[in-house]
Amino acid sequence: MANGRSLGRQFGRLWAAYAVSRFGTALAFNAFGLVAVLVLHAGPAQVSILTAAGLAVGALVAIPLGPWVEFRRKRPVLIATDLIRCTALLSIPIAFAFGALGFTQLLVVAIIAATADIGFTAASGAYLKSLVAPDDLLEANARFESTNWTAIVFGPPLGGAAVGLLGPMATLIADGLSYLASAAGLRAIGDREPRPAHPDAPRPGAQFEGWRYILGHPGLRPLLCNDALVGALIMATQPLMSVLMLGHLGFAPWEFGLAFALPCLGGLLGARLAPRLVDRYGPGRVLRMSGILRVCWPVALGAVTAGAGGLVLVLVVQTAVIVCMAVFNPVFATYRLEQLPADRATRALAAWSVSKKVTIAVVTALWGLLAVWLGIRLAITLAGALLLMTPLLLPRLDRAPDTLSPGRRAPHRDHTATCSQGSDTDPRVKAVKGGEIVGPVPRGGTPER
Repeated sequence: MANGRSLGRQFGRLWAAYAVSRFGTALAFNAFGLVAVLVLHAGPAQVSILTAAGLAVGALVAIPLGPWVEFRRKRPVLIATDLIRCTALLSIPIAFAFGALGFTQLLVVAIIAATADIGFTAASGAYLKSLVAPDDLLEANARFESTNWTAIVFGPPLGGAAVGLLGPMATLIADGLSYLASAAGLRAIGDREPRPAHPDAPRPGAQFEGWRYILGHPGLRPLLCNDALVGALIMATQPLMSVLMLGHLGFAPWEFGLAFALPCLGGLLGARLAPRLVDRYGPGRVLRMSGILRVCWPVALGAVTAGAGGLVLVLVVQTAVIVCMAVFNPVFATYRLEQLPADRATRALAAWSVSKKVTIAVVTALWGLLAVWLGIRLAITLAGALLLMTPLLLPRLDRAPDTLSPGRRAPHRDHTATCSQGSDTDPRVKAVKGGEIVGPVPRGGTPER
């Protein structure tokens, strides 16, 4: 696959809309926590509740969204979720300006944002299927992955500077306006999307159809477990690393930011390498090797020490993890999309996102308790040790008869990669926003971001 070739004007507009909203989200990194601490003077317990409840409750509320979105045009859903997030986020600085901001409003907005993220992720997957050809899925996913890591490199430092100069509301305003710009970009794509066929009678338990399909698929079932556990164990150590480095080891805030922002440049390298590696070695081998390599490094974070040596250790570990993740993510996303039939794609993506967000919320809360009981270093090391076991859940795609390589299609799997472009059964899917391959995840992801 040739990097840099055009995937069409419609994809370009979708990509631009994603880039704008992703940079806005990166600018507002940890904005809820900053507002809670700096404006509402919340304590650690309230900040933890804000993070965990926003993910968990938002995910549970979003469960019925999959079936609802499945049989509706996806572009209006994407625009609506962008506008909902814009309105919810801008309500915070408006309430602050009138002296009416409280912790309850902050919590409600976090839940609304998490719910809308899942709805956007589910709809955007099915929508992308109508914009790019099946052979271009990996290239499209790699471009989204590259954009995600670029936003992470530049967004948080610029957001931190904006908070220092203008206060914590500045980044929330920027994030809200970025969703408005994203909605405008999606509207500019044009309304050529066919209306999905609606079932005559909804099947009982339709909201769980996505889980039924994933859990019944020999490749997707272990991949969901792997993706959720890896994301949760990595995210669970992030607050512990901040306490360890900033509180116990005395690193300056700029050093901490550098340790986690600079390695994201490796994401650009990994995203660029992914299509080339797949062309040379095949998707199954690349997925498995990058899936193994991405979890080999975090166990070393428990040995971080004060001074330049500790900073270099974090930089090396984070760079290695991110390069491997940036190779893994687009290959993983492409395989997942190829396996999802058009009539279940949205529900399956929604179920995947819900599962991942709930797992991250539960494991993050659990690791906070473990850190109190075992100590921060041991809790971080334990998470790294458990990550070493997660490759056991990676499917052997190189042995699967229905695995598709770039530029090839399996003739017996008409429902995954043989529909004509723009048809209402076209199966090309990509989770564009939120946690997913923030992501990507993300995110908390992809991410989840």
